[in-house]
Amino acid sequence: MAGIGTVLPRPISEEMASSYVDYAMSVIVSRALPDVRDGLKPVQRRILYAMNEMGLTSTARYRKCAGIVGEVLKNYHPHGDAAVYDALVRMAQDFAMRYPLIDGQGNFGSIDGDSAAAMRYTEARLSALASEMLADIDKNTVDFMDNYDATLKEPTVLPAKIPNLLLNGASGIAVGMTTNIPPHNLKEIARAVIKVIDDPEVTIEELMNIVKGPDFPTGGVIVGVEGIKTAYATGHGKIIVRAKVSFEQSPSGRERIIVTELPYMVNKANLVSKIAELVSEKKLEGIVDLSDESDREGMRIVIELKKDANVVTVLNNLYKHTALQTTFGIICLSLVDGRPQVLSLKRMLQLFIEHRKNVILRRTQFDLDKAKDRAHILEGLKICLDHLDEIIKLIRSAKDPETAHIGLMQRFGLSDKQAKAVLDMRLQRLTALERSRIQAEYEDVIKLIASLEEILASERKVLSLIKEEQEELIKKYGDERRTEIQKDGQIEITQEDLIEKIDVVVSLTHRGYIKRQPLQSFRTQRRGGKGLSGHRPATGLGTPSGSKEHDFVQQLLICNTYQSVLFFTDGGQVYQLRVHEIPDRERQARGVPINNLIDISSEEKVTSMCVRPMESTSSYLLMVTRKGLIKKTLVSEYENVRRSGLIAINLQEGDRLLAVDVVKGNEDILIATRYGEAIRFNLSEVRPVGRVAMGVTGIQLEDGDEVVGMGVVRNPAAEALAVSEKGYGKRTDVSEYPRQHRAGKGVLTMSVTQKVGNVAAFEVLNNSESEVLVITQKGMVLRTELNAVRKTGRVAQGVIIMKLEQDDAVVSISPVDVEQDNNVNS
Repeated sequence: MAGIGTVLPRPISEEMASSYVDYAMSVIVSRALPDVRDGLKPVQRRILYAMNEMGLTSTARYRKCAGIVGEVLKNYHPHGDAAVYDALVRMAQDFAMRYPLIDGQGNFGSIDGDSAAAMRYTEARLSALASEMLADIDKNTVDFMDNYDATLKEPTVLPAKIPNLLLNGASGIAVGMTTNIPPHNLKEIARAVIKVIDDPEVTIEELMNIVKGPDFPTGGVIVGVEGIKTAYATGHGKIIVRAKVSFEQSPSGRERIIVTELPYMVNKANLVSKIAELVSEKKLEGIVDLSDESDREGMRIVIELKKDANVVTVLNNLYKHTALQTTFGIICLSLVDGRPQVLSLKRMLQLFIEHRKNVILRRTQFDLDKAKDRAHILEGLKICLDHLDEIIKLIRSAKDPETAHIGLMQRFGLSDKQAKAVLDMRLQRLTALERSRIQAEYEDVIKLIASLEEILASERKVLSLIKEEQEELIKKYGDERRTEIQKDGQIEITQEDLIEKIDVVVSLTHRGYIKRQPLQSFRTQRRGGKGLSGHRPATGLGTPSGSKEHDFVQQLLICNTYQSVLFFTDGGQVYQLRVHEIPDRERQARGVPINNLIDISSEEKVTSMCVRPMESTSSYLLMVTRKGLIKKTLVSEYENVRRSGLIAINLQEGDRLLAVDVVKGNEDILIATRYGEAIRFNLSEVRPVGRVAMGVTGIQLEDGDEVVGMGVVRNPAAEALAVSEKGYGKRTDVSEYPRQHRAGKGVLTMSVTQKVGNVAAFEVLNNSESEVLVITQKGMVLRTELNAVRKTGRVAQGVIIMKLEQDDAVVSISPVDVEQDNNVNS
C-alpha cells in the first residue's frame, strides 16, 4: 500500500470515468430519483422527518419556514437553502401535489407561475396525510443512517402507510436518466393495493378496471387509454392531456369557450399570453376577445369568438398550437434497493406491499419486545405483591439500595429489571385496587403478546393489516377523481380538425389565379342585375408583350373545405390539392398563382377542376375535349396524384381538355358546342379505358366549331341551361333532347344569332331549385334564381339574364344547390 504523499500515475481517462460514475450515482441515489417505497427524494424525506422531529404535526401551530429550512440544513441536508425551500414549497402546493404533504400558511405561489414569498414570511406544518407517512417511525420500522457529520441519525426511508409514489407522482432528471410519474387518486390506488393482495396474479387490464388512469391535481381531460395501458404495463408511455372546456353564449350572441381546468403543470398566465400572441400574429383565427376571470371560486378563462367562427375548429387550433393540450411522457423510474429501475404499475404496487409488510413485521416485533419487557416487569411486581411482608422486611433491613437490589434477586429469583422495578414501585401500588390493576394489566399484556406473535407467524394476518390500513385511508382521505378520461377521444389532431368545414366557392382565373371564398359571400340577386365583382382583374400579368388584356374567372367549383380537388390541364395532366390548402381571399382579391400551389409547368394551363369522390372503385372520371373526344376512366386510376402531376389523358395534336365530371358510368350525357349543337347519349356506349388512353369520339363537329360544355343527366326531370356570350340564357327540359348514339352530330340546343352571340357555357341542371353563378371576362359574378330564367324549347334564343358592358362577355357558369347553401355551417 502506498504511503501518504505517494503519487500514483493513472490515465486521466480512467480517473475521469471513475469520478464521473461516482458523481452520477450520487445524483441518481441522493438527489434526483425517488425511492419506490415512500416515493420521496432525499431532500423531501429530510424535510418531513425534520418537521416531525420539531413537533410540527398536523395539529400543531404553524412555524416559520425559515426555521424549518434552517433545521433541515443544520441537521440533515447541507446544501443551499433555496433547494430545501423550493422542495418544501412544492410539497405545499395543491396545484403541484395531488395530496400535499405540507400544510402551508401564506403565499406559496400560484398556477400563474408566481413565486412563493420568502421563507421568512411563510409558515408551515405537516399535513394530516404526511403523518401517515411518518407513522410508527419511532418503532424501529425503518433503517437509520448517520447524517452528514455523524452527529445524528436520519431515516433511509419513511414507513409510508400511503403509496405516495403513485399518489403524488415524481419528476426528476438524473445523469443519463429521467423519471416522470403522474399522480393518481387515493381511492383507486388503495383499492388496487387491496386487489394485488387478494389476487397476486391480477393482470394490468384488471387493475385498470380499478385505476382508471392518472389523476392530476389541476384536473383536465386525458384523451384515450392506450397510452395509459402501455405505461402501466411497461413503465413507459405517453398520454394526451387537454384542458376542460365548456361553451356558452355572450349577451351579444357570440360563442364563448370557457376553460375551467388546465393540463398538469401548465402556467395559466403564460397560456393566456401565448393565445393573445397567436391571435395578434393571425396564427389563431376566429377569436375576438380573451380574458382571465379566475377568482377564489376557481379558474375561468373566457375566449370569445367571432360571430361566424366555428367553435370546434377554433378549439382544435387552440389544442394544436397552445398548452391547452399537452403530452405527458410517463417514465416510471424509481430506486429499488438503491438501483434505478423502470417499473410497471403492478410492480410498484407489489414493492409498496413488500415495504409495508416489512414495516408491519418490524413494528410488530418492536411492540412484542416492548410487551414482553412489560410482562416481565409485571411478573416481578406480582411476585412482590405475593410476598409483600417479606420484601418490605428485606428492604427495611438492607443497609443500602444496592444490598436490597441484590437481596431481591437472590431471595425471590427476580431479574435485574424486575428487582429495579420493585424498588422503584410507589407505596400507593400496594393497595388492593392497585394490585388488581397490575393483575389486569398483566392479563392484557399476555393477550397482546399472543396477538403479536400470531401476526409475526402469519403472512396472511400481515396482509390483512395492510388491507385494513388502505380501507382506513380511503375513509379518511379518499376523494373523487379530478381528471376526466375520454376513452374514445381523438388523440391526434389532424389537419382537417383545424379547418372549419364550410361550403366554399373555388374560383380559377384565365391567367391561373386561384382562391376560395365562403359560398354565402355571394348574395342572391334578381334576373337582370349587374352582379358583384367576384375577382379583381389583372392587367398585363403573365403576358410577355405586356398587353392590357383583362384577367377573368374561368371556372367556379362549389365544394367544402374537407374535400380534395383534382386539377386538369389543357395538356392532359392532373394535379391535386386539398380545398383548405387553397388560400381564402376576400371577394375583391385576385387570389394566388396556382403554380405556387402545384408544380404546373409554364406551358400548361388548368382548364377543369373536379372534386375527388370518396368512392373510387365504382366511380368514373368523364373527360370531354374541345374536339369532341370523350373518355371514361375509373377514379381509382388517379389515387396517387403527385404535386408534380400525372397524365390524365393523351390528346390529339391541337386538342385541349375541356371538362371533367364524376359519373357512375351508365348515365346519359349532353355535349354542347359553340355553334349551338348538342348530343345526348348513354355513357354505356363509352367503354372504360386506362389513365393514359386517348378516348373516343363523342360528337362530330363542323369546321370551326368546338365543344363549350357538357353535363350528366342524373334526374329524369333535369333541365339544360345554355348561356350565350352576350348574356342570354334559357332552360330547356332534357326530355326535348332525343337520345342518340355516340359520335353523332346532335340537334340544335340554342338559336345562335348576332344579337345573342355564340353559346358560351352549357350545364345540365339536376335540381330545379338551384341557383346559378354567371361569370364574365371582367370578373363580374351574378348569382340569380334559375326560376327567373325562362324555360323554352331547344331552338329558342332565350332571355337576357345578365347585362354586360360593351366589351365584356360571359365565359362560364356554375349551378348552386339552394338547400346546400342554406345548410352552410349548420
